[in-house]
Amino acid sequence: MPLRLVPVRSDDFPQWMQRCCAEYAADLVALGGSADEARRHAESSIRESFPAGHPLEDNAVFDLIDDTGRSVGYLWLGRDQSQDPTSWWVWDVVVDAEYRGRGLGREAMQLAEEYARSRGAVTLGLSVFGFNRPARQLYESLGYEITSVKMRKSLETAEAPVERS
Repeated sequence: MPLRLVPVRSDDFPQWMQRCCAEYAADLVALGGSADEARRHAESSIRESFPAGHPLEDNAVFDLIDDTGRSVGYLWLGRDQSQDPTSWWVWDVVVDAEYRGRGLGREAMQLAEEYARSRGAVTLGLSVFGFNRPARQLYESLGYEITSVKMRKSLETAEAPVERS
């Protein structure tokens, strides 16, 4: 099913920001955060990324449109936060749940690579939550390599390690 990237229309951008914020907050809750704190953090992050209420020149937000003309998700990418203009970042990519498992995530990432390359990118990075194993497997199969790992242990449910003498 061929995909194409269609820029999110300015009239639709506020709804996209709400959706992106909700998706991010849900991921933060899945990591163990409270719903209120996750929502506040996600809203702050989105406002910081889009202070004018729309993408700036270093960002692009697209609907993923399938061959029937329906939206099956979205993609947000742009330059990363370094001073290197050739380093780009996938800030968010979502394939709607009912369309997953059909290769659309792979196709979306390939379109992201093409788009970034056409804008002078030499590298394309991304972050993925540890619990999202399908996405991690997809990115690794596309040649993405781990560049850092964050780890955490819940001390509320875990027993203290036994000291050995």
